[in-house]
Amino acid sequence: MSGEALSARDPGLQPERTRLAWRRTTLASTVTAVLAGKTALHGGPSSFGIVACALCSGLWLAFLALAHHRIRALAATASPAPLAPRHATSVVLCAIATAVCALALVV
Repeated sequence: MSGEALSARDPGLQPERTRLAWRRTTLASTVTAVLAGKTALHGGPSSFGIVACALCSGLWLAFLALAHHRIRALAATASPAPLAPRHATSVVLCAIATAVCALALVV
């Protein structure tokens, strides 16, 4: 495609749908972190529970920062730049680490 065809592209509602998807994912991450914290501290605080709760909270904050960075980038222009590979990798690593933390709390 030529440069003119790319600049004339109408993104439609795709950026809005993507922003909403990031917000839903952030909400799901928040619920997961709260439930993980509740599970970690159930039955009284222990050293493992406190460390697990702190880890889940840190992972949630990292994911929240990355998601809001992307939401702001999507809202800034009509045709936002693609997600940078390092940000995508960071988001995936946060999600995997949260899943591992949740698994350690359940087992």
